[in-house]
Amino acid sequence: MPDTHIPDSESPWSSILTGTSGQRSDDASGVRPPLSGEPRLALRAEPAWNDGRVCPSDGANSASGAVSRRRGRASGSGRADGGALRPARGRGDLDGPCFHLDVPPDGYAWWYVDGISDDGARAVSVIAFIGSVFSPWYRWSGRRRPENHVCINVATYGPGGRFAMTDRGEAALRTSATSFQVGPSALHWRQGRLEIDIDELAAPPIPGRIRGRITVLPEAVTGVEMPLHPDGSHIWRPIAPAARIEVELNRGWQWSGHGYFDANFGTRALETDFSYWTWGRFPTPGGATCFYDATRRDGSTLATAIRFGPGGEAEEIAAPPRTRFARSLWAVRRETRADAGYRPRQVKAMLDAPFYARSAICTKIDGHETVGVHEALDLDRFASPFLKPMLALRVPRRPGWRFPEDA
Repeated sequence: MPDTHIPDSESPWSSILTGTSGQRSDDASGVRPPLSGEPRLALRAEPAWNDGRVCPSDGANSASGAVSRRRGRASGSGRADGGALRPARGRGDLDGPCFHLDVPPDGYAWWYVDGISDDGARAVSVIAFIGSVFSPWYRWSGRRRPENHVCINVATYGPGGRFAMTDRGEAALRTSATSFQVGPSALHWRQGRLEIDIDELAAPPIPGRIRGRITVLPEAVTGVEMPLHPDGSHIWRPIAPAARIEVELNRGWQWSGHGYFDANFGTRALETDFSYWTWGRFPTPGGATCFYDATRRDGSTLATAIRFGPGGEAEEIAAPPRTRFARSLWAVRRETRADAGYRPRQVKAMLDAPFYARSAICTKIDGHETVGVHEALDLDRFASPFLKPMLALRVPRRPGWRFPEDA
């Protein structure tokens, strides 16, 4: 999601996005093949459970033993109506992420990480995109070539927090089963942990580089996914809902805390199929609980609560009541799940944009008060053509890239 908000040092709009580059939106010069010689796995709606295409291992970098392979199988039919978990399938990511994907026109893939420090003072988020869904450049290109609109978005939240998001071209993209690189930054899945190497230029009003490493240490890797739409065109893959995170960035950003790692995949634009959604992940005794609620364009709804156990077990549970809490600074409606009679509250502003809000909130689940990460996304607002030029002022498009060995 393209933004950050630090209320004690920034105005709402100035903290949302990065600067502009003035370059063409569809320049694919200097395109390189992916890092691996293996063909990319095709991302498609409703892939077969075993389609004969397994994401290739990268030898020593493949997941091995550091994370529990136990995978809980949720009760339910496994139907694709947005209301049931099912085994992860079709992308080679049953035991960890597979980044080597061929995303179709109009589609997207993103891998998302967040973390909150143990003292609650700082937080971080990272999103790696193929088909950068919140980039106006991708929309203006007609979404014909997702691989030509890629990004690693990083934001730090707290005193001196910074934000960076650059829409890059295919020349900057290298992928393999266990590695995802966009220009100077990269994600690597190594021995059951996710290592993120960051080197990005932060946007005003607090410019400068964000440089260093973020490490996500899953307590377990789940083996499940959840369709968000009945036809399987949008999928949520909760890879590691409960994790530890270690942050070692420049400018004094060294801390550890609780973290989270998931992915989303789609074959159509979000605003085509959804008008509004909220999502939240919360540490709970023995694991984590996630809530996913959405209103689809056809009027149907998604309303799901998932509990994850310490070994990666996953089960649907009865969702607590949907409960509203204060709107964001841009008046985005916000709601989450909470025990009856409890009113959730924001404890830390993280991101605030005209169509989106991310924040750390406190809620109560089964009598247990917990602080986790919450997002609310108004896709009616995002679909407005008037918003795209505003975003373009802050999202740079830099299609050209040369890796050092090519210079």
